[in-house]
Amino acid sequence: MVSKRGVSNSSRPESAAASEDKKGKKSKGLVASVPSSSKSHVKKNSGASISEVVLPNNDPAKIEAMTFQELRATLRRIGIPAKGRKPDLISALKCHFNQETNGDKIEGAEDQASFGFSEYISVSKREENFNENNCVGAISSDSKNSRMQRSKRVKQSTKEKTMKVDGTVVRSKQMQSTETDEIAGEMTKGKSSSILKKKVAGVCIEEVGAKVNGTIEPWTILAHKKPQKHWVAYNPRTMRPPPLSGNVNSVKLMSWNVNGLRALLKMEGFSALQLAQRENFDVLCLQETKLQEKDVEAIKDRLIEGYENSYWTCSVAKLGYSGTAIISRIKPLSVTYGLGISDHDSEGRLVTAEFDSFYLLSGYIPNSGDGLRRLTYRISQWDLSLGNYIKELEKSKPVILTGDLNCAHQEIDIYDPAGNKRSAGFTIEERESFETNFLSRGFVDTFRRQHPHAVGYTYWGYRHGGRKTNKGWRLDYFLVSDSLADKVHDSYILPDITGSDHCPIGLILKL
Repeated sequence: MVSKRGVSNSSRPESAAASEDKKGKKSKGLVASVPSSSKSHVKKNSGASISEVVLPNNDPAKIEAMTFQELRATLRRIGIPAKGRKPDLISALKCHFNQETNGDKIEGAEDQASFGFSEYISVSKREENFNENNCVGAISSDSKNSRMQRSKRVKQSTKEKTMKVDGTVVRSKQMQSTETDEIAGEMTKGKSSSILKKKVAGVCIEEVGAKVNGTIEPWTILAHKKPQKHWVAYNPRTMRPPPLSGNVNSVKLMSWNVNGLRALLKMEGFSALQLAQRENFDVLCLQETKLQEKDVEAIKDRLIEGYENSYWTCSVAKLGYSGTAIISRIKPLSVTYGLGISDHDSEGRLVTAEFDSFYLLSGYIPNSGDGLRRLTYRISQWDLSLGNYIKELEKSKPVILTGDLNCAHQEIDIYDPAGNKRSAGFTIEERESFETNFLSRGFVDTFRRQHPHAVGYTYWGYRHGGRKTNKGWRLDYFLVSDSLADKVHDSYILPDITGSDHCPIGLILKL
């Protein structure tokens, strides 16, 4: 935090979230429910039945021998849209033959396909996944009609939608029931129009993200590969409580893993003054400053007026690595560095400041690393020692532990839980250690307590541009002693502040 360029950027939101479809990847393996039409608008195709056209002996095996051109021609003759790869066409034909064999009518499906109402994006990647319940998934919205006729959408009261993503059934929240409205549009070969705006590619996304100045804020889009029906995207613009009145005594704490403070300060557009004016925090905790001891005095000389109290610890085992700090306009009663254990204190991972009503710890818990090479050290030594340390402090006054704790505790805290079971930060060992050493010992995850069903991330990897699509992790926390939990007015995330692969988090505590 400095006078010229500080540790935050402006509050300007990031660019709109982009789905994987916009990266040129076609959605596959998705089957969703198609709204049934209350009235048929399509003229029946005059012509032979499926069995008469391609299966004179009612032998489904003959479909397999058909060429791509024969499949398309046959599907068109019987009034079924013919779009997709050969396996898709084979599956569509088989499904409709099965329906006709069982006496089921497909008029409704033909109506939907002809008017471009199909919500199916494609069929499953594997033909064997098809059955009688999803066989209409092979129907695409490529219609024989070149122009959509005017039609109506009937009021829908369903609030949940069941989808099948790569063979896994998930549920997504729909928008509130909508009054009947009319739609009209044109449809040309290779393009389709749909009454549903939502597109999904292996991820459950809310129908609409919040817009600011015409731009969708990525963090308001619920991005998760295994969503529960009651989960919602965390939006700090709408989900934070009203400010406390001026006569309520309180303290405002913030924490941020800056992923290299010197690099952050060199970026254009960053101003600590802007952050201080916007958030008006009392104390700012930093992690992963990556400073060396020789850099600290120069940083201190550039602190904003009013925040003269700053305390820094740097890694001496590996230069330009780790590092934590506490910057405060309230002078603490005492300050200590590390855990008091030499094996843990050479990497500059902990600063403790004692204030009148509590101890505040800015911590950067070790990452288990590539190949989980530090997993054993992390869970059997560091976490245990830190848990014992804060419990010892708690004997004299309540404790607040904040920082990058390098653990997504629950599945709600990570975009892709199934794909990261052996990734550092989400292994079962780390999650159990987080529970055993902190939560089960009387410390409260303030954000999760305030927002039990909110999907809010604090870290997005640079490698895959996760921030633009809100594919992240919640690794940063404010944990407080149980005696302080009821005094928490707000525990929040500020995802619009960029400059690091983490974003700041905040805590407002009534004193």
